[in-house]
Amino acid sequence: MIRATTLDDISMIQQIAKVSWNDTYKNIIPIDIQTLFLEKAYSPMMLVKRIEKTIFLVAEYEGKPIGFANFTYVDEDGDAELTAIYVLPEYKHIGYGKKLLLAGLNEMPAGRQLFVYVESENDSARHFYENFGFECLEEFDEYFEGHPLTTAKYVYLLKTPAY
Repeated sequence: MIRATTLDDISMIQQIAKVSWNDTYKNIIPIDIQTLFLEKAYSPMMLVKRIEKTIFLVAEYEGKPIGFANFTYVDEDGDAELTAIYVLPEYKHIGYGKKLLLAGLNEMPAGRQLFVYVESENDSARHFYENFGFECLEEFDEYFEGHPLTTAKYVYLLKTPAY
């Protein structure tokens, strides 16, 4: 089941983020950099803001939260961003990432663009987006909490709702 995130989900979101990040980026981003980022981006205060001001969805399996996705609303330029989509490692590859993505897309008007930024070495995420129809626009070098990374920028043209 996919549902809107509530304030009661904050501690579970923090746990899913930590486990997912540690699994996804274990050979890409040093653990101390991950911890620094997670403490900021997933602090209770930041999560309250994200829940109130963005599309924040939770995936549940047998009543237990196992993943989440976070989308910005479409801005004045007609663009939105998928800022996070994570599923606990033991629940990957059984369709919950796709369900979260589709649920977020169904919240957005057609004819707009959805952007997502992916660490270039995150092959599983890149395949996920490419298989869904996202197009890689560019790759660029940047610093993430002081750590050098290469990031791939993807875009997806929002079509009519994908019910």
